[in-house]
Amino acid sequence: MTIDSMPGSSGYLDAYPGRRISYFSNGYVLSLTVVAGIGGLLFGYDTGQSPWIQPPSYTLGPSLRKKLLYFCLGISVRLGPYSSSLAQSLGWPKNLQIGYHGANAANALAIYEKNHGSGFFMGVISGALLYIKDEFEVVSQSSFLQETIVSMALVGAMIGAAAGGWINDAYGRKKATLLADVVFTIGAIVMAAAPDPYVLIAGRLLVGLGVGVASVTAPVYIAEASPSEIRGGLVSTNVLMITGGQFLSYLVNLAFTEVPGTWRWMLGVSGVPSIIQFSLMLFLPESPRWLYMKDNKSQAISVLSKIYDPDRLEDEIDQLAAASEEERQRKNAVSYLDVFKSKEMRLALLAGAGLQAFQQFTGINTVMYYSPTIVQMAGFRSNQLALLLSLIVAAMNAMGTIVGIYLIDYVGRRKLALSSLSGVLVSLVILSGSFYMGSSGSGSGLYGWLAVLGLALYIGFFSPGMGPVPWAVNSEIYPQAYRGICGGMSATVNWISNLIVAQSFLSIATSIGTGPTFLILAGVTVVAFVFVVVFVPETKGLTFEEVEQLLKERARGSSQETGLLENQDDDDEP
Repeated sequence: MTIDSMPGSSGYLDAYPGRRISYFSNGYVLSLTVVAGIGGLLFGYDTGQSPWIQPPSYTLGPSLRKKLLYFCLGISVRLGPYSSSLAQSLGWPKNLQIGYHGANAANALAIYEKNHGSGFFMGVISGALLYIKDEFEVVSQSSFLQETIVSMALVGAMIGAAAGGWINDAYGRKKATLLADVVFTIGAIVMAAAPDPYVLIAGRLLVGLGVGVASVTAPVYIAEASPSEIRGGLVSTNVLMITGGQFLSYLVNLAFTEVPGTWRWMLGVSGVPSIIQFSLMLFLPESPRWLYMKDNKSQAISVLSKIYDPDRLEDEIDQLAAASEEERQRKNAVSYLDVFKSKEMRLALLAGAGLQAFQQFTGINTVMYYSPTIVQMAGFRSNQLALLLSLIVAAMNAMGTIVGIYLIDYVGRRKLALSSLSGVLVSLVILSGSFYMGSSGSGSGLYGWLAVLGLALYIGFFSPGMGPVPWAVNSEIYPQAYRGICGGMSATVNWISNLIVAQSFLSIATSIGTGPTFLILAGVTVVAFVFVVVFVPETKGLTFEEVEQLLKERARGSSQETGLLENQDDDDEP
């Protein structure tokens, strides 16, 4: 069987166009995707973020203040490093410009309210700290405890992602999902019922562990149940659920602002999606590829029969049998060290982990954190705009992801990533220039509008490309035996990169200024562009076996790769 004749390949589908599957033509595949994508909802809800800054010249009533505060909340954002930077950029009093070592938005709000009666915030857990500090005096007296409560979920996510790959390969995608749901739900309950801050921290760790495992499992499960011609779009649905989770977190938190025990409800309600996913997942099958590789062939064929028509089903089974035989000839157990012993796997991991790192290092969180400052540069001061900012940013992210769902299987992963990075580069240059010129004080309104344009362009270019592409590529670039382990390693790189950006960019911005900081991010974007060109292969429309063959050819330096990539450019729209 040649590559072009493999079921699911472009040549196969060109020969048998009636066997092509579209996004909505198979309700079974779509239901698997949506249920698995709830893992992305957990991811988004727990890491949702939407910063807002209330100008010091405005005073809010208690009810509106609380609603504004929690409307723009998102969980688990480490805020401390950003408080003084944003305060300085707005020209706020020195007593609000708290040092970034141990300070967070809750501190800033409390101090500013003491002096001026209105506040500053960013992120649900830091907002919740206002009420947590009222209940636990030891928290109000310890910035270390406050930061630990905020950041412990990120620590858990890194651990969960690292272990999640092995769990996926050893016990299957379904059991890994159920485990993530159980751990996440327990964490939510522990947070809601925490009698002291130390139990609350333990709950935050558990929630992070669940998010970490889910961030690995959902893309892999969706990819292995998806026909190759729509695999990228279906995996990107998980990213849409992440942005949807961020949006949902704002609405849910608004609903609980006036409820007694506000912070307990805000943190505890996060367990509802995990309970829903657990309940639905009990009725869904294990990944058909994992089942077949574990010699549960009858169950695998039963699942595949619900995805493909009888004619294509037979071809898919034959291909899976050939791949299973090849896997059987390898070592039964794959270790983390085995990843680095094979040139083929090193290239795959470099491409996958590199994309995850550059997703963070190209500045998505930095731009999001500075979005309220950018809007204020344009001269806006109304509370209504502050309310709308979070929804607009979240909606743009979601809409951009929807565009990416369509484009990723139409134009391909590489082209989409490269076009995304090109737009990100232009927008970062615009942002850098706006902050440069705005700091001079002349024409600040004009430069503010230019900064708003840069912000809109950034989100518009990032969300369809560098948002979903890293997750899609990582779900399909690794051979079956390595898919879980390498997916976990790459997801861990993403979480660690997130932490590095959060811990370092403020120090850089404080030292050299915001404009030069954005210019550095633009330079990183150029490096990311070159990286994609050199190291990331196009996997659009390829079966898992074709991707594996492509990597083997790249490892051997074969010229056949060029021919394969050229064939992909001629693919029809899925």
